[in-house]
Amino acid sequence: MAAPMTAAAETLNFNVGVLGHIDSGKTSLARALSTTASTAAFDKNPQSRQRGITLDLGFSSFSVSPPEHLSRFGCRRLQVTLVDCPGHASLIRTIIGGAQIIDLMMLVIDVTKGMQTQSAECLVIGQIACNKMVVVLNKVDLLPENKRQAAIERMTKKMQKTLENTKYLLKSQAYLPHRDPSGPFLMAVDHCFSIKGQGTVMTGTILSGSVSLNDNVEIPALKVSKKVKSMQMFHQPVNSAIQGDRLGICVTQFDPKLLERGLVCTPDSLHTIHAAIISVTKIPYFKGPLHTKAKFHITLGHETVMGKVMFFSVPPPHLKQEEPADHFDFEKDYLYQDSYTTKDSEADKADGPQGNIPKQQWALLEFEKPVACPKLCLVIGSKLDTDIHSNTCRLAFHGVLLEGAEDKNYSETYLPKLKVFKMKHKEGQVERVNDDYSIIGRSLFKKETNIQLFVGLKVTLSTGEEGSIEGSFGQSGKFKVRIPSGVKPETKQLLGGSSKKKTKASKGDTESAKEEESGADSQPVFISLAFRRYVFDTQKKMIQS
Repeated sequence: MAAPMTAAAETLNFNVGVLGHIDSGKTSLARALSTTASTAAFDKNPQSRQRGITLDLGFSSFSVSPPEHLSRFGCRRLQVTLVDCPGHASLIRTIIGGAQIIDLMMLVIDVTKGMQTQSAECLVIGQIACNKMVVVLNKVDLLPENKRQAAIERMTKKMQKTLENTKYLLKSQAYLPHRDPSGPFLMAVDHCFSIKGQGTVMTGTILSGSVSLNDNVEIPALKVSKKVKSMQMFHQPVNSAIQGDRLGICVTQFDPKLLERGLVCTPDSLHTIHAAIISVTKIPYFKGPLHTKAKFHITLGHETVMGKVMFFSVPPPHLKQEEPADHFDFEKDYLYQDSYTTKDSEADKADGPQGNIPKQQWALLEFEKPVACPKLCLVIGSKLDTDIHSNTCRLAFHGVLLEGAEDKNYSETYLPKLKVFKMKHKEGQVERVNDDYSIIGRSLFKKETNIQLFVGLKVTLSTGEEGSIEGSFGQSGKFKVRIPSGVKPETKQLLGGSSKKKTKASKGDTESAKEEESGADSQPVFISLAFRRYVFDTQKKMIQS
C-alpha cells in the first residue's frame, strides 16, 4: 500500500507499458487512447516513419477521474502514461528497459494471429518486471462481423489457457502503485535534446525519490553535475515530481549528444560498478543450459552490456535454508557451480525427485564495460545473439543486484572477499605397507608435483584407515602416509600377496627390463584426498574441514 498523498501530489501518475509482437497495433492503440503526446511519441523518429515500425520507447498520456480506492489517499486526478515499446525481435533490450519503469503491462494481441514469438517474450518480461497485466485483443475490426464475437470468445479462451501457468489472474483488483518520495532521486533518461535559447532537456521516468526546481542532479556515467533550470510533465510546468512521474528536466551548458540513454540522480548517490553479485533465477522458458564462464547480454535498467557469469550456492547441508532477499553475506562459504542447477540437471536426477537443488543461487557478473545502476535493481540476462527468426525464448535468467564492485581492479581488491570454493578430489593407490603405522602410496600425484605442498593433508584409505601425508618417497611421485591408528590386519592381508619381481626382457623385446606385479591374491587399496580450494584465493591454499 502506498503512503498517503500530499497536497503537492494530488495527481497520481500511473505508467502502463504497451507491449506485444511487431505489427499488433500497439502504437495505433496508444494514439487512440492518448490526449497528450510527449516529444517522443507515436513514432516521431524519422527512421520509425520510414520503416513503419516502432524503434524506440514512445510516451503519451491521458487523464481520468480516480477510482474510489485512490480518492481515499488524496488523489484528485489519475494520469495514465502509456509507454509504447517496440515489438521487433531485434529491439528486445529496449523492450526490457521499458518494462522496468511500468506499473502495469498491457499485452496487445492481434486477434487474427494470437500469441506470437515476441508476444511470448513480452509476457516473460512482464512476469519478471511487473505484477499486473491487461490483455488487449486488438484489430477486431478485421474480423467478419458475423463471426466476430465467436472469434473473440475463442481467442479469449486461448489466452486464459496461456496464462494458466503464469502469475497473472484474469480478474479485476483494486491496485495502488507504491510511490515513495523519500530517498535519493533517480531517473531513467530515454531521450535528450536541446531547445534553442533554453538549454538541454532530459526526459525520463523517475525510479525513486523526488526532485524540485533548482536541485542539483548528476549524470553518473559522465560525472557531470547540473542545476535543474525548469521541469515539465507532458508540456505542463511543475515545481516538483516524485517516483513514477514522467518528467522533462531542463539544464544548461550540457551537450545533448553526450547522453542518448542513461540515468540522472542525486549527486554522489549512484556508483559505477565493474562487477556485481546478484540473486539469480533461471527463466523456465529458456531451453539452453546456464554455464559458468558463459557470456550473456546483461540488462540493468535501460543499459545492456556483455558480461561473464559464475554461478554458486550454499554448500550442503544448507541447500534448503532461507537466505535474505536484500543483501549478501560475505562471511559465508559458497560452493562453486559449473552451471545453474535445476531439477533437470543430470547431477540432480541421480539424487531422487527432489534432487540436490539449492533454495537460492547467486551469480557473479563481470561486465565488459562499467555500468551505473542502483543496488537492488532488476537484472535480466539474455542471449540476444540468438537467431531472431527462431521460435525460442532468448531471456535466460533474472535476479536482483545485491552488491557491486566499484574498483576497476576488483579482481584484486573485491573478489578475494568472495569465499567461493571448489571441491577437489584426488585418488591414488597403496603401493605397499611400509610398517605398522605407515604406507607408501602412488598415482595420486604427477612426477613433477611438489608434494611438499600437500604435507599434513588428511587422506582416507578405501579400507577405512585415516592418515596424513608425511612427504615424498623417492623421485617418481610416490609418497608416504602416516596412519596414527595403525594399518589394519585386513589391509595388510589384501596387500600381503604383492611382491616385486624383476624379470629380464625377452629376446626380441625393445625394453631391457620390466617390473610387474605378481600375486593373484592381492587386491588394490585406494587412497582418497579431498580438499577445498577457494576460487579467488591468490595463494591457492588447500583447505580441509
